[in-house]
Amino acid sequence: MLAEDQGMVRGALASLLGLEPDIEVVGEAADGAQAVDVAERVRPDIALLDIEMPVMDGLAAAARITAGVPGCRVMILTTFGRPGYLRTAMESGAAAFLVKDSPAKELAAAIRRVHAGERVIDPGLAAAALSAGPNPLSGRERDVLSAAVDGSTIGDIARRLHLSEGTVRNYLSSAIQKTHARNRIEAVQRARVQGWL
Repeated sequence: MLAEDQGMVRGALASLLGLEPDIEVVGEAADGAQAVDVAERVRPDIALLDIEMPVMDGLAAAARITAGVPGCRVMILTTFGRPGYLRTAMESGAAAFLVKDSPAKELAAAIRRVHAGERVIDPGLAAAALSAGPNPLSGRERDVLSAAVDGSTIGDIARRLHLSEGTVRNYLSSAIQKTHARNRIEAVQRARVQGWL
């Protein structure tokens, strides 16, 4: 099963995988919520998910599919090879994490390996994830940084998250310190690059 929000990319992947004699694409989805629905309906051996999708991202969909569709192994295929994404994917039960710039034959080989019970992780990304360490941000710090992405004021963030302005300032200050940033804009950028948001 394939889940990719860009129709042309999804179609190209389905066509390329369809050329493999032992691989059959049994379902497709354009967002994470559809991916969960399709996986529950068709019960695929492998669910190949993108991360950046509307409605529900691929990481959340991976966790839902892993929990709700026994026997389905989840593979993440993404443009965004960020160490934090890799950690989250593995914690969600994903069996593979690959970046989209790999040749199609490597993807087919990875699918076969995952189907045989192996875990497959892009080697460069694995090394980066190990050196980056775990996500230092707490859940609330991530919430506050995510709310700050669009340039919202402290007051706006406080109202949206039902927190006091002082609490928002404290979380932002802590997130800035933990990301070794100079301000919240830089903290957001650094957290995004690492895949912590």
